[in-house]
Amino acid sequence: MQRIYEPANLMEAEMLLSMLASEGINAHLAGRDLLGGMGELPAMGLLGMTVDNDQAEYARRLIAEYTSALPVLGDEPENYAGELLC
Repeated sequence: MQRIYEPANLMEAEMLLSMLASEGINAHLAGRDLLGGMGELPAMGLLGMTVDNDQAEYARRLIAEYTSALPVLGDEPENYAGELLC
């Protein structure tokens, strides 16, 4: 098993786990149960995603593509105003 990524939070971790699973990669999230100790434990580095050695490179590439993705311009609905006025 190789540690391939440290997600920023549990939401990102769950989304990435689902993405990797959809690509046939069995990933494990270490540190999920430590989040309840925030305040007593350091805030950084608690979460870590691990995968089998033979899937590590592919998983890293998928995560790199995810983290470098940009929104698709022009994909907004027609009634999208572009800014929120409160």
